Amino acid sequence: MTTKNRFAHFRGKIVPIEDARISIMTSGFNYGTGVFEGIRAYWSEDEKQLFLFRLREHYERLLRNTRFLFMDLPYSADDLCEATVALLRKEEFRTDVYVRPLAYKSSEAIGVRLHDLACEFALFAVPFGAYIDKPEGARLMVSSWRRISDEAFPARMKITGAYVNSALAKTEASMNGFDDALMLSANGHVSEASAANFFILRDGVLATPPVTEDILEGITRDTFMRMARDLGIPVVERAVDRSEVYGAGEAFVCGTAVGLVPVIEIDRRPIGGGKAGPVSTKLRDLYLETVVGKNPRYRHWCAPVYAER
Repeated sequence: MTTKNRFAHFRGKIVPIEDARISIMTSGFNYGTGVFEGIRAYWSEDEKQLFLFRLREHYERLLRNTRFLFMDLPYSADDLCEATVALLRKEEFRTDVYVRPLAYKSSEAIGVRLHDLACEFALFAVPFGAYIDKPEGARLMVSSWRRISDEAFPARMKITGAYVNSALAKTEASMNGFDDALMLSANGHVSEASAANFFILRDGVLATPPVTEDILEGITRDTFMRMARDLGIPVVERAVDRSEVYGAGEAFVCGTAVGLVPVIEIDRRPIGGGKAGPVSTKLRDLYLETVVGKNPRYRHWCAPVYAER
């Protein structure tokens, strides 16, 4: 089993990771003009198989986002899926993996713009465990940093430069002794965590902020909304106020990197008695079963990397 990444997909081919380098003059590096994805692959010890979770949906989103930044990549979603499988086969991972595709303005030029610049695609993957290693539940604080507004910088897209906003909130929370930040939108409603979507349970109904509250249109968010409804749990997308979060029966954050992590405290106020609730636990267990191909209902979301026996 390899314990670190050895290769990258760079400029149309798989190369040693040390050869996947860009110039310090690269436009995307200087101005944050790139888009990216985070994709998880999970190792199934039972099947001796590595499963990429909702692979195509991630690349469909990436291609939508590239068009927003006036990028014209010479790849389809199918091409990018095939490139990802090829890279992981080359790496021979036998562990959980995080995959990072990047599309960026590759011209070596000074000047703030999106037009008249070349673009490139790159891809690498690394062994990856828990992003928030708090299985018992995470403690959040409401950040003093507001979520960027769609009128200034669309948070619903994974644009590289936008993540300074997330980094400010995450570091503030960490330096104050919390596991993550809960960010408010410009109008004062709950938006999301620093890099994860947010749900609360009130009166038996799961509520999550709508996409109009400057959230990422999360694929994992969509996964849990579908799973909850399949379990008979009502789900609504609506504005969520900070004050009602403190009185929620349960809360959790979710995303490709974090999976599902229950939230047991916000601003030092316990949520749901200060422990993971039954709905969060049931959804997390279902997700962990699903991503390794064990649930037939959602098996179509799992793309095998290695040739199936």
